[in-house]
Amino acid sequence: MKFDFHTHHWRCGHAEGSIRDYIEAAIERGLDMIGISDHSPYFGSDEDHPHPGVAMSASEFPNYVREVLELKKEYAGKIEVLLGVESDFFPEHLEAYKRRYAAYPFDYIIGSVHQSDGVSIFNKNRWNNLTKQQQKEQKDRYLELVAQSAKSGMFDILGHIDAMKANYPAFSDIQTEAVDRTLKIIAECDIAIEINTSGKTKLVGGWYPSDDILERALHYGVKVTFGSDAHVPSRVADEWELARQRLLEIGYKEWAYFRARKRYMASL
Repeated sequence: MKFDFHTHHWRCGHAEGSIRDYIEAAIERGLDMIGISDHSPYFGSDEDHPHPGVAMSASEFPNYVREVLELKKEYAGKIEVLLGVESDFFPEHLEAYKRRYAAYPFDYIIGSVHQSDGVSIFNKNRWNNLTKQQQKEQKDRYLELVAQSAKSGMFDILGHIDAMKANYPAFSDIQTEAVDRTLKIIAECDIAIEINTSGKTKLVGGWYPSDDILERALHYGVKVTFGSDAHVPSRVADEWELARQRLLEIGYKEWAYFRARKRYMASL
């Protein structure tokens, strides 16, 4: 079973290509399933499109869903196309997001923390002039949001759970018990995490999460799945086989795939 559950397209404003382009790339790479999971609108805002270049507009969301469902039918028998979404996690707007998602037949929803303390986790300047204690506090707050996203009941997959390291590689060296505490919560909530190969496009130059987190996740019984986080069609299923081999080396025997908000397991 070969799949990729994390892909984007032009609607988010910072990815290239159409949904069809990503499906065709998936067929070319021999995938059995391709999940389309573009960035959700900012449903907590009264504005239709408060952050162009970051996420799609609220008014465009029904068109997104409709196009994926149409392509799902068109490509039936060639490849299984899944309707997903990568959802921002804002605890204060949880109910607004839940209401919006309830109207659509998603196969899965990815929950991702992209902001902490109101600042993008990818903003490397947020680390300027911080003491070691302040760095730990930043990491703890980020991981607390990841834990809250697991407990929210809204998600099937948690996206790039250590992506705060993307433009600040030293993030991984900040020691905190919050890593294990968060992984335990994820396991208790029975949410899958993704091995996401897009970190190679950032300063950190590696995958999310790091090997040591994957090892600890296995210890706690956390399920794992795969997502390239492709923002260009050429990255669909990027390093899929390498990721599969890495998981086998760590000790995983299977990984998760999804249909109609139900999780299934396939051998690695």
